[in-house]
Formats: sequence, structure tokens, C-alpha cells
Amino acid sequence: MNNQLKVLRAMRNWSQAELADRLDVSRQAVNAIETGKYDPSLPLAFKLARLFGMRIEEIFDDGHEGRHDEH
Repeated sequence: MNNQLKVLRAMRNWSQAELADRLDVSRQAVNAIETGKYDPSLPLAFKLARLFGMRIEEIFDDGHEGRHDEH
């Protein structure tokens, strides 16, 4: 899943470790989310959204934005 986490973190001049501390997760977890190797749990996604003052869908893009399945 694509996300804006690295950009949002950089805009605040936070290291991965600083963001991890704010989220109470490991730095490795932040790296894995940023690189798309790991999708956060829903509670963690909400925590990220609150931390950045954004909606979850403003941070994460599942690639289905605006798509409608037609059968």
C-alpha cells in the first residue's frame, strides 16, 4: 500500500526513531510501513492519522481511489 508517511515525517524533521517513539512501535515497523513492506493495523493507522491531523485515506492509498467495480 502506498503512503505519504516518509514525506509527512520529513516535513516535521522527525527521524524514523522519533516517529516510532510517538507511535509506541519499533523503528523497524516505521521503516516497513514507509517502504510498503507492512500495512499498519487499523488502530495504528488511526494513531498515525491523529498524530498528523489527517484522515487515514490522506496518508494511505490502496490504489482503489475513485475506482468502481462494475459487474
